[in-house]
Amino acid sequence: MSTYDVVILGGGPGGYNAAIRAGQLGLKVACVEGRATLGGTCLNVGCMPSKALLHASELYDAAMGTEFANLGIEVKPTLNLAQMMKQKDESVTGLTKGIEFLFRKNKVDWIKGWGHIDGPGKVTVTDNQGGKTELSAKDIVIATGSEPTPLPGVQIDNKRILDSTGALSLAEVPKHLVVIGAGVIGLELGSVWRRLGAQVTVIEFLDRICPGVDAEAGKTLQRSLSKQGISFKLSSKVTSATPSANGVQLSVEPAAGGTAETIEADYVLVSIGRRPYTEGLGLENVGLTTDKRGMLANKGHRTDAAGVWVIGDVTSGPMLAHKAEDEGMVCIEQIVGKAGEVNYDLIPNVIYTKPELASVGKTEEQLKAEGRAYKVGKFPFTANSRAKINHETEGFAKVLADERTDEILGVHLVGPSVSEMIGEYCVAMEFSASAEDIALTCHPHPTRSEALRQAAMNVEGMATQM
Repeated sequence: MSTYDVVILGGGPGGYNAAIRAGQLGLKVACVEGRATLGGTCLNVGCMPSKALLHASELYDAAMGTEFANLGIEVKPTLNLAQMMKQKDESVTGLTKGIEFLFRKNKVDWIKGWGHIDGPGKVTVTDNQGGKTELSAKDIVIATGSEPTPLPGVQIDNKRILDSTGALSLAEVPKHLVVIGAGVIGLELGSVWRRLGAQVTVIEFLDRICPGVDAEAGKTLQRSLSKQGISFKLSSKVTSATPSANGVQLSVEPAAGGTAETIEADYVLVSIGRRPYTEGLGLENVGLTTDKRGMLANKGHRTDAAGVWVIGDVTSGPMLAHKAEDEGMVCIEQIVGKAGEVNYDLIPNVIYTKPELASVGKTEEQLKAEGRAYKVGKFPFTANSRAKINHETEGFAKVLADERTDEILGVHLVGPSVSEMIGEYCVAMEFSASAEDIALTCHPHPTRSEALRQAAMNVEGMATQM
């Protein structure tokens, strides 16, 4: 039996960052991961490969349509889907190899296999050949992540009916792709295949896309995606999906009940969310149980079992890689006695469509429900000089500030490259900045980021560029 200070189950963003921080702090640490590569869902079949395809498909669409032509660039592109997939895979491989390097640099042992908790401080790792390795540790961190949530009546085979992993590796462009679920994954991957030439229909049970985001921002994004050719069927549910050799036949009903209709597609993407991956971990051996979703409770990342910690998608909070990263590092700092803390009110959320949607803090709907008086400052990208020059004027920046103190309570951005800009407001809000603080801060001209300042200025109706 190998003895460690801490054993981490899972090598995704939460697990590998926790392992690296443990190594940095001088702990003897092992990270248990059964995939052939480190990085978890995010690096292997999630965040990173999807961004590779989003980037490539945006360039292809720009060349195919009027965007390049309007700039005086006349080309006739040919889609080489195999090469597009190849460069995606090569990029992912480079990132996963990078984590292996960081493990070596920080003296982290990667134990290859699937971990099972046998009791307090005891883990057995089973590799792909059935070999077993026994580990002991004072502390165990559960960071096993999540998996796609199944949909009753729809059997995923990753041939015709796909989960997100299958939709990242199609060998052909669908003629008609039906996406079940209008959340982040469905909209991003639907955008990829629409730009590459597919007809895309998104079916959503609720009456809006992206539940949880600021309603105005969500409507603006839906309007933009509709103009790009994505069709939406809201307040609708899929009750069955029957695959054949050449396609899928779906039965779709109104969410409130009513007459069903049949939709034909050659591929279907099921993206109704994700569920914690906690089954088969041996939680019962340390007296732990999950809720109905399979989620573990925590208090400051501690479970009810002494010496067992939990981070990332397997516990409460948004299922986001950067949330898991924060929790991983803070969890290890708490293990060694430091006062680590995650500010859950300021975890940004991004949808990497075109335009992008990025937000942090409270939505207008949340502030109204709380009865909190607030002011709104908005600025459209149509009035931003850099956005106009680049022909990317859809969307806006919106700042919500406390009516009395002017403290920034929430920021919602729809527009070009807003994923790179929301961080400014994360920093500002972490220091309890006011809208006036941003309004008084000089921003470079001409940049899209000027919209952030103008929105802050407009909290008091003082924007100068509209």
